[in-house]
Amino acid sequence: MITHGSFTAAARAELIVQSASTSVRKRERELGADLFDRTGRRVVLTEAGRALLPSARTVLAGTDAARDAVAAVSALATGRVRIGTIQTLACVDLAAEPAAFHRLWPGVQISLREATTPELLAGLLAGELDLGHLAPDAAGLPDGLVAFASWQEDLVLITAPGHRLATAGRTLIEDLAGEPFVDFRAGTGLETAVQRLAAHCGLERRITCDVTQIRLLVDLVRAGIGVAILPRRIGEDAGLPCVSIRQPEPGRTVVPAGRSPRPRNPAAGALLDRLAGGGS
Repeated sequence: MITHGSFTAAARAELIVQSASTSVRKRERELGADLFDRTGRRVVLTEAGRALLPSARTVLAGTDAARDAVAAVSALATGRVRIGTIQTLACVDLAAEPAAFHRLWPGVQISLREATTPELLAGLLAGELDLGHLAPDAAGLPDGLVAFASWQEDLVLITAPGHRLATAGRTLIEDLAGEPFVDFRAGTGLETAVQRLAAHCGLERRITCDVTQIRLLVDLVRAGIGVAILPRRIGEDAGLPCVSIRQPEPGRTVVPAGRSPRPRNPAAGALLDRLAGGGS
């Protein structure tokens, strides 16, 4: 106002539709003091107006800064994306994909959290996570969450290199009777899939050891304490024999999930586009 000399000119310069004079009058009533002297041809600041000017400029600067910050997030120049995942995720490479994303948008911080499926569901519903890669049970996702895609993971028997089935290539469930198993109990949905498979085929597994860390499970199998049923990629990455299971062929469903059909976080949406293309 003080720069443009009149309310009309100021409103025109700032593209304000509402009368600038009306807006100022309203603000003066709220403050209980006149901000402008209107007795001459030009409006000039009163003493109260001059006292308010530094604060007003600070507010305007803050508004511009806020607008710039929002624009930067939308343009993926900055921001943060929070991803949750089960330990046994195998259909997405959660090292390569975020690395590729970072090369495209280096200003966006990526936060990765490994957790159980119940913890991931709670984190998504609470808004603590933007995306979650999980293996829901037969009940599916709870209300308030949606799946962006659906991937099937092939489950195989992994053994120590010298195991009797290490070079078999394939086996039947009935061939596993009496085998010692290393079991995974970390709420990832994997143990549910394995238990369902065993129950369906009447296999009573002998559990010699159960763990909550997938890396430890792989090391125990390598050491020969027992066999395990895991996603094929985990066994292959560990360099252990992977034996296909026939009649039936086991698998599990993995989904990337969120709170809306399209993530509201622009960085999460961009990362989802990459991850959805990387699923197999």
